Amino acid sequence: MTRVRTTLVVLGLVGIAFPLPAEEPLRIAVVGLVHGHAGGFIDRVKKREDVVLAGISEPDAAVRQRYKDAYRLEASVLYEDAARMLDTVRPDAVALFGTTFDHPAGVELCARRRLPLMMEKPLAVSTEHALRIRAAVEASGIPLVVNYETTWHPSNHEAFALREKIGGIRKIVVHDGHRGPKEIGVQPEFLDWLTDPVRNGGGALFDFGCYGADLATWLLDGARPLTVTAITQQMKPEVYARVDDEATVVVTYPKAVAILQASWNWPFDRKDIEVYGATGQVVTVGQKQVRRRLAGQAEELLDAPPLAAPATDAVSYLKAVARRELRPSGLSSLETNLVATEILDAARRSAQTGTTIHLGK
Repeated sequence: MTRVRTTLVVLGLVGIAFPLPAEEPLRIAVVGLVHGHAGGFIDRVKKREDVVLAGISEPDAAVRQRYKDAYRLEASVLYEDAARMLDTVRPDAVALFGTTFDHPAGVELCARRRLPLMMEKPLAVSTEHALRIRAAVEASGIPLVVNYETTWHPSNHEAFALREKIGGIRKIVVHDGHRGPKEIGVQPEFLDWLTDPVRNGGGALFDFGCYGADLATWLLDGARPLTVTAITQQMKPEVYARVDDEATVVVTYPKAVAILQASWNWPFDRKDIEVYGATGQVVTVGQKQVRRRLAGQAEELLDAPPLAAPATDAVSYLKAVARRELRPSGLSSLETNLVATEILDAARRSAQTGTTIHLGK
């Protein structure tokens, strides 16, 4: 049934109320449930009236049942096979919550059906996979969003806005991570692939290094680096025997450097950035504040302005993209994330070979 809204038209002293058609809720389908962020996304969708959960696919029956119970899902929205689900429920947009390794197949699945989609970070486990994704997107013309939690932090956008006030960017330092996925108790299916070097691309390097690669690329207006040098370590080999749990990546540009510190060994959760220019610095403080210090002046603590709708959260952004109200840009765009993937791929090769990777044109 089409929902209606009532609009009041005033003619002189007479008010006449009549119904106008309201926009139908956006129908979103979820492909895969093994990414730990799936639950939060499903919960946010269920709490809104402007979007609806059209269907969910997940081949693992035990995982499907757990989500069904945890989020009180109707059995009718749950499917084992993704293609069958998409063809049955015919959604307006799709959110991928499978492994990073599965992203190319998920994008191709949506591209064949001309469905706008969002995936959880990072874009891909390798440059090869990223180019496969780009080919599918370009052939079909569908919009693609790469979702990072840090995209919705007003403090990061304030740091971006203050770049020129501090004399341009000379150095970026990004800290991301937590105590470790096992230590914080992620879901077993999430831990299984996060600690798989093929399905995740690495360990902390890809899980949290992607935030820094994305932010640095965005802050530097999409610039490709000259070189990438990385060191990865296993601080806890008894816990993470197959992947790194510590990564430091140095990325150079003609007139700037970015240092990405990704770790499963922080004593607490971290997602913060430091941006240094010729005449000052900006450091993010949580999600809503920054510390700014200009040469010769005292440090200031500033409140970051709130983000403008619809770029306030992943659900609102996906809805706007699916409605063709905006094109994915900046932190969420395919273009930015192709460069971010190139950085991560080069960082992995650098750590494996003990050499600096020089990126060509």
